[in-house]
Parts: sequence; structure tokens; C-alpha cells
Amino acid sequence: MNQSLNKLLSTFNHILDQSIEQTPLHTQLEESMRYSLQAGGKRVRPLLLLATLHMLQPNKYHEGLKTAVALEMVHTYSLIHDDLPAMDNDDLRRGKPTNHKVYGEWLAILAGDALLTKAFEYISNDASLSAEVRVKLITALSQASGHQGMVGGQALDMQSESQAVELPILEQIHLHKTGALIRFAIEAAIIIANVDNETQQQLIKFANHLGIIFQIKDDLLDLFGTTEALGKQTGSDDANEKSTYATLLGYTQAEHILATHVEEAERILASLSEAYNTDDLAYLLKLFYQRQN
Repeated sequence: MNQSLNKLLSTFNHILDQSIEQTPLHTQLEESMRYSLQAGGKRVRPLLLLATLHMLQPNKYHEGLKTAVALEMVHTYSLIHDDLPAMDNDDLRRGKPTNHKVYGEWLAILAGDALLTKAFEYISNDASLSAEVRVKLITALSQASGHQGMVGGQALDMQSESQAVELPILEQIHLHKTGALIRFAIEAAIIIANVDNETQQQLIKFANHLGIIFQIKDDLLDLFGTTEALGKQTGSDDANEKSTYATLLGYTQAEHILATHVEEAERILASLSEAYNTDDLAYLLKLFYQRQN
């Protein structure tokens, strides 16, 4: 990772590590929340938010730190719930036992619930942002997280198991389930930086390509990767009888669609580079399509 992104990541992790305070209730809830929140991972969503904000306003990226933490809380809650037996029934996440394997199902559910609600508290208490900006961020994150976004995509995904799913339905699943929080990362930077409409439109298009790139790569790794490299079981999509880009289209066609979206994303960055330093976003784009875990 380059020096600029390393600095953003280090600052972010410092804030994240302090985000869950202990309460006087004497339960394991906070421990369970921290277990998944601090389990590692590439932090691509908060990095995408901070890198985009740093590109738009180089000296104000710190104004996005708490929103980036909130975004990671929502993403982590979704992973805890996705891993549950009622959903994907996974035993490993990032090379460690999943939350419900360590703390039991009921506490894992509550840890996810607590992380989701904590995210909105975190944004609402961010004194570095105006009240108007905080309301816009909370609205955007609510839409990206809820039935119009990630949760809706997850519902369509679960509903489509053991069925022959056509490509337009698959695209809708992943535009919402995977793409919504990736899109929010960039949308949050746009809201905080208050940029012009043309730049907004270009960045949202870039975010949509990123979401599809991330998902196609995820599908390919689930089919052709290893448990050791991924830190979670491979073949879970096949075991759950889910249609993916890889199973629906085959390896060659899935790779072709992946390359097409990468080219479109690179074209957008080239256009933006006339006004901004896009090096960090170019690095993250490369990370999305070249990652092995």
C-alpha cells in the first residue's frame, strides 16, 4: 500500500480501536462487537471514503473519519449476520472463527444489532461536521444499509437460492447487497466535500463499477481460491446453491465482464485526473480487481 493510504489507514484504525466504550452492564456484548470489528480485513470501504475525500479536499480528510468508522460498523454487522446458520452458515471469517462460533448465536445477533445502531450514533455525534451534513450522511447510510440497499439485496439473494437466476436479477442483487455500501463510501465523501454535479456523477459511476468489480472477483475467488488465502471457506456459494457471475457465466465470460468494468473505471479516473490527484483511487481500484482474498 502506498504512503498516502497507509497514513489514512493508520489514522482510521486508531479511531476505530477506541470506538466501542465499555458500559457498566457487565455483559460480553462489547467484547463480541470488538471481536469482529477489530478482526482485521483490508478496510476497503473506509479507505475508499477517506481516499475520495482526501482527493477532493486534501486537508480535510479527517472530517470523514467518524463516518468511515460508522461505515465499517455497518459492514461488520452485516458480516456477523451473514455468517449465522440461518444465512450463509460460515465457520470462518478473516481466518478466525465467526462471531457466533465464539460467542453463540444470540450474542452474535445482538452484537450486529449494536454495531448497526452505534454507527448512526457515531455520525450524529461528529462535532467536526455541520448538522446539515450529518443529517445527509445519516440519510444516505440508512438508504444504503436498509431495505433499499444492502438488506434488500441480501433478501433477494436469500430468496434466489436454489433457483435459476438470470443475469439482470444477479446484477440487482449485487448492486444492492455489495454495491450499496461501496457506493455510500464515495457518496459520503461527496456530501462532506460538497463538490460540483459533474464530479458527483463521475464518482458515483466509478463507485458502481467498483461494486461490480468487487463482487465478480469475490465470486471467482469463492470458486477458484483457497480457504487459506481467503480466510474463510471456499465453495460456500455452491454449497448454498447460489447463482454467481462465475457459475452463471463461466470463468472466461466472468473475467471478460470484470475487465470491462475495470476499463470503464479507469476511464473515469483518467477524466477526473485533469482536476484531481487520482493516484489513491487508482491504487484501490487495482486492489479490488487483483486481490487474492
